[in-house]
Parts: sequence; C-alpha cells; structure tokens
Amino acid sequence: RARRRKPEPELDWEEAVVSTQSTGAKKQIIPMRRFMGGVGRHAQAKAFNTSGSLGAWPKKSATIVLDLLKNAESNAEVKGLEVDSLVVEYIQVNRAPQMRRRTYRAHGRINPFMCSPCHIEMILTETESIVAKEDDDAPKKKSKKKEARARARLGAE
Repeated sequence: RARRRKPEPELDWEEAVVSTQSTGAKKQIIPMRRFMGGVGRHAQAKAFNTSGSLGAWPKKSATIVLDLLKNAESNAEVKGLEVDSLVVEYIQVNRAPQMRRRTYRAHGRINPFMCSPCHIEMILTETESIVAKEDDDAPKKKSKKKEARARARLGAE
C-alpha cells in the first residue's frame, strides 16, 4: 500500500529551474532520505536535517528534470498560459518495466544487463494573483437563540 504524505509547499517554476541548475553545478545538494546505500555525507545536507547528513548531486537526474521543466514551459506558452505564474503543484517518479539486454562474460557465460527506467509525472498549474480580502463593516449575524438571550438580558435589567 502506498502511504500518503502531507503535501509539500508548491514550488515556483523559476525556483525549480534554478535549483536543478545549481544541483548540476554542485552548488545545492539533494538530500537522500530513502535510497541511501552508498551515499556519502556532506556538510550541505545538514540544512535539510537528513539522518547522517547524507546527500548527493545527481547530475543526470537534474538534467532530465531540467529538460522536463523547459518542455513544460514551452507547452504553457503554446497553450497561452503565463510562464511567470506557473507553479509545480505535483511531481512523482515511478518505476518503469526493466529493459533486458545481455552482457557476455568470460568462459562463455552470459549475465543480464538490466536498465532501470522510470516514469516522471509533473503537474504545473497557473496561480491567480492574490487579492486582498475586503473588510466588511456589517456586523456578524447572530443566531435567533443568541438574539433572544440578549433581549432577555436587556429586559431583565
């Protein structure tokens, strides 16, 4: 069964592009929380409160996500959306079926040579501009019971 985690705050499109570019340049680390085998410890990961300050700079993954973000930008332009108001609402990576090949070893043996692809699902939405709420001078409505109690108190006094 899949566990539901609390939703993380939405990320602006520009922030997502900058963070993926800085990951490729080893300026911003990606904290490794789940698949931590063989991941080294780095001081940059202390900012994310990971156990053992584990983190890495996955360059190949960052370039793929950056290409997806650029593709989403061009799709938004074609659909007539404003690119500046785009927000990454949802992103999920799932396993895809493994691709099989074979590698030839010594003494006539053959071993599997597997590829581990994935499906990346990303949803970008356009946010509306935040409008300030109007201050209403009208008094709040009271229930009939509260009005009757108030009248009873006034009549008793």
